Amino acid sequence: MEERKWWHTATVYQVYPKSFKDSNGDGIGDLAGITEKLDYLQNLGITILWICPFFRSPEVDNGYDISDYMDINPKFGTMADMEKLIEEAGRRGISIIMDLVANHCSDQHRWFQEALKGKDNPYRNYFIWRDGKDGKAPNDLKAAFSLDAWQKDEKSGQYYFHQFAVEQPDLNWANPAMRHELYDMMNFWIGKGIKGFRMDVIELIGKDPDRKITANGPMLHPYIEEMARETFLGKNLFTVGECWNANPDETLRYTNGKELDMVFQFDHLVIDEGKNKFDILPFDFIKLKKTFRKWQEIFSDRGWYALVWDNHDLARIVSRYGDTERYWKESAKMLALTLHGMKGTPYVYEGEEIGMTNMDFENKSQLDDIESINFLEAEKEKGRDEKELLRLISLRGRDNARTPMQWDATRNAGFTSGKTTWLCMNPNYRSINVAAEENDPDSILCFYKTLIHMRKEGKYSELLVYGRFDMLMEDDEHIFMYTRTLGGRRLTVVSNWGGSEVEAPSVGNDDRIVLSNYRENGSVLKPYETRLYANC
Repeated sequence: MEERKWWHTATVYQVYPKSFKDSNGDGIGDLAGITEKLDYLQNLGITILWICPFFRSPEVDNGYDISDYMDINPKFGTMADMEKLIEEAGRRGISIIMDLVANHCSDQHRWFQEALKGKDNPYRNYFIWRDGKDGKAPNDLKAAFSLDAWQKDEKSGQYYFHQFAVEQPDLNWANPAMRHELYDMMNFWIGKGIKGFRMDVIELIGKDPDRKITANGPMLHPYIEEMARETFLGKNLFTVGECWNANPDETLRYTNGKELDMVFQFDHLVIDEGKNKFDILPFDFIKLKKTFRKWQEIFSDRGWYALVWDNHDLARIVSRYGDTERYWKESAKMLALTLHGMKGTPYVYEGEEIGMTNMDFENKSQLDDIESINFLEAEKEKGRDEKELLRLISLRGRDNARTPMQWDATRNAGFTSGKTTWLCMNPNYRSINVAAEENDPDSILCFYKTLIHMRKEGKYSELLVYGRFDMLMEDDEHIFMYTRTLGGRRLTVVSNWGGSEVEAPSVGNDDRIVLSNYRENGSVLKPYETRLYANC
């Protein structure tokens, strides 16, 4: 059996600080607001809290453009607020991990401002600069957000490389001086009591833009191994890397004991996408199951798996794979059990546990996300209809995940005492909110709470955490079914992924239902019905 770690039984909760809880009435979530809600997270059963960037930033990309890694964005509070949050979380048995954005920084960062002063400045080599070719960019590499990857600096005539916004220049990991400044920063936060890192687009740090290699470059793993040795390795911390381009070999190398504890891979969340997230294809349920089975088998006896539906970059899962019109509650619970019953560490993104849904964006003024705004403008220039583009953004845009947390049915959902919120509030907060679900034993929130506590402790904990995964009925067009087995004990998850009744599959004669999203269970699975069976 694999070596057991403290985070194996954990459920990670992700907070987008701008949208979680506003403590001072300015309409923007903050660190004090997170502290205010620690009891809620403790009651939910959370033991690891991942907080998206809270550093000083111009917020071109909502905090993922950092201008000072060791200072707090004043909108979110002060260093004293952060220190109090770490301390109060620790008292409740909650470990805080921070978002490490190490592939790029803000163009307002001191390093880049120094780099702009000239080619001989020592900080010039903290970034990637190239001369143009024939009056054009060095090559035709593209960046995210509908942009080119090279930006010309008129003063020097050279181009700098960026894989995201123009204001987010990529860091040059080939420069050891830059790398060690990052390591010093990481150790600063470890000294503050941070218990680990979620590493933003970590697969990009080994880039070689001259050879048009962006992800999984030849120096990627040596860089991560060095970072691990210099910062977190051997300190019983928790690390997870974001890897959109992860393949099985790369993923196992990340988790070989010398680098990270686990990585995010998103194969199950791109099966209905074409050339980009707004190019929406028909949902392929059987492909989804095969994808999950593949990754569960890869991590059957090596490494560890990150179980994720929602995050700050993704539209709400209940709006994507569920049914918010007829079976909102049932489908949200079904999605929860389907994921949390697998082997790995589950992640819950703020609001997922109450079934928060996508937003219907009606005009550009409601948008904040650079990706959606650039997509809208670029496609309008091609002659596409704005209403249709807004429909696509309402289905897949990142702002869906960033509308403020829905705490209660009062004005602005109890998120703020102020009159306005930094991003529009989803109108359905009057019915979908924490207060409405906290004391309702049939709520989505209580269902999540049950799942999280079952994994954390109790009769089925060891089986849920360490049991072998086996997929059943893989080619069935309606049912998602698998078993978890350990030492003669067995759990079986059966989920109906549709809005029609289907015949319930057979399970063991000794198996009994220990959790379901319906009070009565018969020989048929009701729409979006999910069941957890146990033979122990």
